[in-house]
Formats: sequence, C-alpha cells, structure tokens
Amino acid sequence: MRAVRCVDGGVEVVDLPEPGGDGIRVKLRSAGICGSDLHLLDSGFAPKVTLGHEMAGELADGTLVAVEPLVICGECDCCERGDYNLCRGGPAGIMGVALDGGMSEIIVVPERCLVALAPGVLVRDACLVEPMAVAVHGVRLGGIGPGDTVAVIGGGTIGLCAVTASRALGASVALYARHDVQREAGERLGAGKPLDEYDIVIESAGTDSALDSAVAMARPGGRVVLLATYWQGMKMPGFPLCMKELKVIPSSMYSRDGDLRDFDRAAALVAETPDLADILITHRFPLDAAAAAFATARDRAQGAIKVVLEA
Repeated sequence: MRAVRCVDGGVEVVDLPEPGGDGIRVKLRSAGICGSDLHLLDSGFAPKVTLGHEMAGELADGTLVAVEPLVICGECDCCERGDYNLCRGGPAGIMGVALDGGMSEIIVVPERCLVALAPGVLVRDACLVEPMAVAVHGVRLGGIGPGDTVAVIGGGTIGLCAVTASRALGASVALYARHDVQREAGERLGAGKPLDEYDIVIESAGTDSALDSAVAMARPGGRVVLLATYWQGMKMPGFPLCMKELKVIPSSMYSRDGDLRDFDRAAALVAETPDLADILITHRFPLDAAAAAFATARDRAQGAIKVVLEA
C-alpha cells in the first residue's frame, strides 16, 4: 500500500506492506494535515512511522467512520477516570507520532477508536472530526456556556473549530486571526464583533504575543484556555495574570466526560454544521501528491486553512 512518511526532513509516498494484527481494518479516505505534522517535520525528531492523526475511512461492511488516534492502556488511573488523553503510556500510543497514522490507504486500529459518522457526513470531510474534538475538549474544560463572551486567538483549523464549538454552547464569540481568509471563515462560522474584554479567552496560536493578548483581553477573574501547542515553550505575562486572578486551563487532545467522549460530541457537531467542510477545507490533494500538499499547508499566502489528502 501507499503511505506518507518523513524522508530526509521532507515527505515522500512510499510502498509498505498492508498492516495486519489485531484490530479493525479501515480503508482510509481522507487525512488532514495538522500544524503539528509540520512541526514534527521541522523538529529534527520526525517520526519513523506513517504520518497523520486526522483521518476517516470505511469499514469492510461499508460503515463510514472517523478514527480517534489514541491507543490507550485502559487500565491506569487516568484511563479509568476518563482522562485517557493523559494515559500513563504517554505519547507512545498516538497514531502519526509513535504509531502508524492515517496518511495511507489502510490502517488497523482498536475498535474503541472508531466513531461512526452521522448520515449526510461525507467521509472525505470527516477528517475534521479530530480537530473538532480538540476544540470540544478545550471548550468543555473552559466551562463555556450560554451567555458567555469568548475570544478565540488564532484562525487556524483548531481556532475556527473552537468558534464553532463555543457558539454551539450558546456563547458569543469573536475571532482574532492574522489572515483575511481566516477572518472570513470565522465570520461564516458566526464569529461576531470584538469586545473590550471577555469571560473566556481561547488561545490557539501558540505564541508569546498571543498569550500576552489573551491575558490582556480576559476580564478580571476570567479564564484563559490554552488550546495551542507551545513547541518553543511559553512566556506567560505573570504580573497581569496574577493581578487579574485569571484561571489558566491547559487542554490536550480529547477524553471522556461520563459516558460520552469528546470525539463523539465532535462527530455530532460536524454533522450539525453542514457547511463546515466548505469553510475549513481549502485544498484537497491525492495521496500521491503529499509533498505538494504539505508545501501548500505551509504557505498561508495561498489561503490554506485545512489541507486534506484523499486516498
């Protein structure tokens, strides 16, 4: 089968044996390129596995599914209480990082990783369930609800999903984004006019300047949700943070709240937002054109938000 792997700091499509072993076989149809994939390539520690953690495909019986890319132990204290994103096994269970990911034709995954798509959701669009789950998790941890005022800093896919997830809970949302295409996407998803301050600020850009802005925009006693990944570390503006007594809430991946996973909520929200894919997916490439797809994902001047590989 064909699969996308890191070779000499870039990406190449290589031929690999089809996977076997225990689990459910998924014929992959779509895989999104995440900013984390680009950071991994640039880090010098690029994984020696098939890339991609945003994926959707088809089972042997025709069922269309999204794939939650976490293989967990299911037995540690974190897994038992539902916080399986914090599994004691660590990143060794993340597909596309330590395990083979979704930029391929076939993958075999544990049955618990599968989330059936609602009728009407196209499998070519369903790789958006994973980034939506990241946003749903952060919004849940942030305690966002009806009547809250929310600012989202960063107009990439995660930030735009956070706009959608916050609005779905009844909050009013403003988006602060660098690029025109991102701001236009935010408006189409319901982002409104900016305010002087906010109950909750969701930081999804991952820069020191964004952290400064998040603290400045939060009202006294408000909350700052850290939805970004801080690859270069972070410098938090400590004095205003403490003077305002802000609550800082880190968020990582997705987990379970009671019997319902963030991934389940995300799949439902993608189904409830039928124009989401048209707004977020700006470029599509066949799997064989992975190098061009990654180059496009890096180039915001081309208006890229979400770039998707299709098998």
